[in-house]
Parts: sequence; C-alpha cells; structure tokens
Amino acid sequence: MTMNKEELLAKAKKPAQDAMRLHPFYKGKIEVNLKCCVRDIKDFAIWYTPGVAEPCKAIADNKELVYEHTNKANFLAVVSDGTRVLGLGDIGPEASMPVMEGKALLFKYLGGVDAFPVCVDTKDPDELIKFVKMMQPCFGGINLEDIASPKCFYVLDRLREECHIPVWHDDQQGTALVTLAGLINALKIVNKKMEDAKIVLLGAGAANICTIRLLEVAGANMGNIIMVDSKGILHEGRTELKEDHPVKWELAQKTNAKNLDTNEADACKGADVLIGLSKPGPDTIKKEWIESMADDAIVFACANPIPEIYPWEALEAGAKIVSTGRSDFPNQVNNSLGFPAIFRGVLDVQASGISDTMCIAAAEELAACAPDGGMNPEKILPTMDMWEVFPRVATATAMKAIEEGLARIKPSREEVYKKAEETIKRAQDQTKAAMDQGFIPAPPAE
Repeated sequence: MTMNKEELLAKAKKPAQDAMRLHPFYKGKIEVNLKCCVRDIKDFAIWYTPGVAEPCKAIADNKELVYEHTNKANFLAVVSDGTRVLGLGDIGPEASMPVMEGKALLFKYLGGVDAFPVCVDTKDPDELIKFVKMMQPCFGGINLEDIASPKCFYVLDRLREECHIPVWHDDQQGTALVTLAGLINALKIVNKKMEDAKIVLLGAGAANICTIRLLEVAGANMGNIIMVDSKGILHEGRTELKEDHPVKWELAQKTNAKNLDTNEADACKGADVLIGLSKPGPDTIKKEWIESMADDAIVFACANPIPEIYPWEALEAGAKIVSTGRSDFPNQVNNSLGFPAIFRGVLDVQASGISDTMCIAAAEELAACAPDGGMNPEKILPTMDMWEVFPRVATATAMKAIEEGLARIKPSREEVYKKAEETIKRAQDQTKAAMDQGFIPAPPAE
C-alpha cells in the first residue's frame, strides 16, 4: 500500500524518536572485549607481566613486529573536534560522541574493524594534526570525522603527507566514493556518459569538493560541472575566494566553462545530475529547479538529517532517479557502504595511505555489487545488510594498494578476500551470539 505524505513524514521522524529512547537505555553502542583465552589466572602471566616483556623487547628491536604481537593492524581511531557534526554544526567534542560511537559500531559490524571514538577538545588544526601524529604507534589507520571546512582540507592534506599510516576523512572521501558509485549506475540506467554529463553540485563543503575531485579522476568533464555555495555559483569573478577559500578558488577556475554567474535555478537548467550536499531541507532544493533539468534527471539530495528535498517531491518534479543519505528511503548514498570496506582492505595489507585511485577501484566494485546489475532505478547501490559487498570492496581496495606500492604486505587476491570475509563474519556472529545470550539486551518495548 502506498503511503501518503503525512505517513511518509512520520516515518522520516521515527529514527530520531527511537534514538532518544534507546541511547539512554544502552548508554553507548560499543565496548571493549577480549580476543585471547583466559583459562585461569596463570594466563595473566602470559598476557601481562612477566611474559609480556618478551614481545615488548621484540618490538623494540623491530617496530614492524608491532603488527604481529598486537592488534595495531585492526585498531582505528575515529577522530573529531566536533566542529561540523552531520548537519548540526559546531556542537563540540562531547556532543559529537554519539556520532563517533555510531561510526565505530559500523566499522566493527560491517568491516570487522576495532574502531574507537576519539573526540578532541581543540579547534586548532595544528594541534589536531600533532595529536593525530602522536597516536600513530597504537593505530593502523585514522578516520577523520566532522571537522569544519576549510580547516578539514588542511588537516587531511597535512596528515596524508606526514603520517606513515592511512588517514581518511570520511566526510570528504567516503561521501565522494559512494556518490561516485551511485552515479556510475545512475548514468548507466539513463544511458548517459560521465564525460558528457552536466553536473551541478549544490553545497561547497568538504563532501562536494572531494566529490568534484573524484569525479575528475573518474573522467567527468570539469567544464561541465557547476558548483554552488551559499553566495552563488563558483566562477572566475569570485576573486574573494583567493584569500577566503583557496580550494574553492581553484575549483572556480577549473569548473563552469561558460562562467555562469547567477544562481542555483539557472545552474540547474538543462543539468543531467544534481548532487546536493548542503543545508538540510526540506525545500532547500526547489521542485521548479528539477523541472528545468534535462530529461531523465538524476538527483542526489544527501543532506542529513533531512534531505534537501523529499524523494517523492523530486520524482513529482520529473527526476528519473532520486537518492538521499537516509536508510528509510530508496537509494541510500551513505558513507557506511564505503568506509568499513575501505579500511578492511587497507588494514589487511597494512597500507601506508589511501590514494584517489584506490577510491575509484572501491567505487567501481561497489557499483558492481548493486542488485539487478545496477539497472534498477530504486537500487542503484547495494544496501548495508548485503554483508557480502564489504569483503568484495575491501579486496578491490587492497589489491589496488598492492598494485600502487602502498602495501607493507602482499597477500594474494584470494587470501585478501578470505581474511576480509572471515573477519567481518566473525564480528557479526559475535554480535548475534551476544544478543542471543542476553549479553546485549533486547531494546524495551515502546
């Protein structure tokens, strides 16, 4: 039975209502568990003193052995300063904790990665960079999260250059990766080519700026791309960007070949694709903008927690394919389809970094995992419950890292896939067993 608009709106509000009921019940979403045997107290002499001194000495002689004697190869820090939390803005490190715990939950359940929320009480980018670099001995990778723009570009670029472990900013790279994967299939459905498509990006924050960069690597024509920020279209006349936002200024010169200098409505005229990663809606994207787009228009309205336009309104306006960032609507463009697998892959080959071409390889594999060969307008991406997707994307990522010389170890494709599959399956089986045995209690009835 088709829902009316009131029912759809009520459905859209339900996750927030449940979150306020269940977060206090569980008092957190992750905890630390053991992975070694404790048969009796004699084992403490192995895992702690005096036995532990031997692996310590081995690592002191050869730091690479830390990957053999500890869980470093599966430890990940989810680092945030709380200055731009999923549409809520600068709410501080404490208020960002529920998001970072949620991220850690997804890392574990979908990728088998042991991730920890690390919410840092500083807004100084150089302090944050120093803090992250100091954590490298313990972690196999760093996931940056919810750091305000333009600071986030500086932080990521510095850390990618200066760290010897992979550093990833999910708001930039994760969003871009999954957006690209969805766009690959959406363009295939409407029989349009990446290099020919006119693409409008509404919002010029970290996610859309990184999306442009990845689209360029994937073959999009930069002259056909128009980016719109809060002050209008980026074009060569926006000279204030030279000082205020050098990254935007670079894009102002590379995109918008016709040098259009008006507004969002004009930018959308004749566009094949509209990617919204801007102010949460509804009504941030107007129906009339979509009506003016090319036939078989593709609309990604991915602001959180409310999309810039509700999907049913975009479809009414003539869009052929509509995606949002939410799991309760079709075609969820969600970072969660990307980051657990990306890090599963890089951790399993002990990669030193994550390149743009590794992201492209992951996006292409993710697109290939969509149901119906990626040709269903309501299923342009796989969903998070398709657990077999994650070892496939992890393997594609790992093999590209090996190909590019970024991997410390070089297992075969079969070995990479088997390890990823076993690690992810173990994490999910552990969760199910804990639920079945009551260690994780069932949520209370409403």
